[in-house]
Amino acid sequence: MVCCFFNGWTIVTDYKTAFRRALENPEAYWAEQATSVAWFKPPTSVLGKDGNGNDAWFSDGELNSSYLALDYHIEKGRGDQTALIYDSPVTNATSSYTYRELRDEVATFAGVLVSLNIKQGDRVIIYMPMIPQAAIAMLACARIGAIHSVVFGGFAAKELATRIDDATPKAILCASCGVEFSNVIAYKPLIDEALQISEHQIDHCLVYQRPESVAEMDNPWDRDWNSLLAMAEPAEPVSLPSSHPLYILYTSGTTGKPKGVVRDNGGHAVALTYSMKNLYNVTAGEVFWAASDVGWVVGHSYIVYGPLFAGCTTILFEGKPVRTPDAGTFWRILSDYKVDVFFTAPTAFRAIRKEDPEASLLSKYDLSHLRALFVAGERTDPSTYEWLCEKLAVPVIDHWWQTETGWPVACIPMGLEPAEAKAGSVAMSVPGFDVQIVSESCEPLSADEEGAVVIKLPLPPGCLLTVWGDHERYVESYLSEYPGYYHTGDGGYIDSDGYLYIMGRTDDVINVAGHRLSTGQMEEVVAAHPAVAECAVVGIEDKDKGQVPVGMVVIKDGVNIELSVLESELVAMVRKDVGAFASFKRSVRVLRLPKTRSGKILRQVIRKIVDTKPYEMPATIDDPAILKEIADAFKQNGIGYIAEQE
Repeated sequence: MVCCFFNGWTIVTDYKTAFRRALENPEAYWAEQATSVAWFKPPTSVLGKDGNGNDAWFSDGELNSSYLALDYHIEKGRGDQTALIYDSPVTNATSSYTYRELRDEVATFAGVLVSLNIKQGDRVIIYMPMIPQAAIAMLACARIGAIHSVVFGGFAAKELATRIDDATPKAILCASCGVEFSNVIAYKPLIDEALQISEHQIDHCLVYQRPESVAEMDNPWDRDWNSLLAMAEPAEPVSLPSSHPLYILYTSGTTGKPKGVVRDNGGHAVALTYSMKNLYNVTAGEVFWAASDVGWVVGHSYIVYGPLFAGCTTILFEGKPVRTPDAGTFWRILSDYKVDVFFTAPTAFRAIRKEDPEASLLSKYDLSHLRALFVAGERTDPSTYEWLCEKLAVPVIDHWWQTETGWPVACIPMGLEPAEAKAGSVAMSVPGFDVQIVSESCEPLSADEEGAVVIKLPLPPGCLLTVWGDHERYVESYLSEYPGYYHTGDGGYIDSDGYLYIMGRTDDVINVAGHRLSTGQMEEVVAAHPAVAECAVVGIEDKDKGQVPVGMVVIKDGVNIELSVLESELVAMVRKDVGAFASFKRSVRVLRLPKTRSGKILRQVIRKIVDTKPYEMPATIDDPAILKEIADAFKQNGIGYIAEQE
């Protein structure tokens, strides 16, 4: 099933022409796109090399990201337009800022940082919930050339300490607490504990006090946010080299030490400005909402920087898709603020669909302004995709990118040339990204052949420069396995129409009796069962076949079905659509799936638990208690080596 309604979209140029121009002459193409950015000093060098021998974009240009996001629009007469809307159903609070009001707040807080001797190149960790002060802090750092590193609010002290030691910040900016549902999470004690663990010590900890939990200020480095703000003088935006780091963002990887992805100012501004116009097709004055968190790359790119670069109204939402107060919360936001384009993770809609399968709450709201929904972050199963198409009756566009790339790699470019979406596909490569599928020996594969998803160098503007403090790790992680290519770590294929299908991380490919199979393919089949709200398929060790797939399923609310019946039906479906050789024979019913806070399913960890292999608790796990739930479910069903343990 496809879902495409494209009336009213403005086609700037055709996609094939743009893609070909970016491929054949990337310097000329991106030099043209760079003219959309208000440089303090326009670049004369478009593509060169940095000190590490990496490709570097616009290296002799100068600009300021805070100026581009705020001051520029005031100069263009948009000072009274709403820039940011804050909506918090967890605290029953709302507020909004015009571009002028937000600029003034940012400039004054930048003055606070200057008064504390925070200078260009200094690192600042931001550890905050989804409140306006988080965005203000990011833009204030950008204004003076300090490098911000946003850490997802609520991370445990140990993980925060790891990032403190890696980034070596001069200051931490935090709120006294975060609020989730009815729970108040005190942030300051976590910071205090992290500073006891970390080797690096900070000069300042600025605390924004929230009424839900007031923090104790008993350390010599503690500073009260509002007291400093009352005494500060506004700071003007400084002119920064294009290559100067804007931020460090640690990957939300499921295993291993997180990597500090470094983003530049110039390439980032060009890429995000390009994406808002050519991919999302939004213009100044329109309302763009990305339902994510500023602690993740989506929050950086499409809550703060991208919409503000484009002169849009952006929404900062402190809540969840369900229970704040119900499964109609997203519909309310879309209706109340007349959202034109919406972006979130498919995980959110699976949660909504589980609680409200018929989307009955949708009828209470007016979504007539909504032109399109973009989803990313986790594979969108065809069942959820079709449900969204049916209920929303607007284009539902699955697209794909990574923390490392900073903006979409594959997408239907709605501002260039709308096209039909295909269920299960993340669409076509974005101009500037030469996505290819290769074998383990780096040989190109034909259409519909599954292999490693790689991107031919050079990467376009906006992608990572390096890994903070460890360039060798950057080369080893991304460039060494497939010379001449950036290794995404994902597996997939490209069909004969040029549509890309991401089938999961390459280490989610399993070997069943000599057959290399994608768990993603089987997940699509399992997810299509009418009783299944959400699922994951993992490969576990088997004495006879090497590995066998096992399904974990979350049942829709209100559905009564025996596991044995469901299991037999799923086996039949997989045999029909994949083949008997897949050896899909068992399923486990669970109440929820283990995920990172950004919505990624922890398949590697599940596999290690069931195989009784050692594993590290992922830093980004949403709720550690779920791992015991998963282990118990496999034991009770007699599945895997874990079931053989006493």
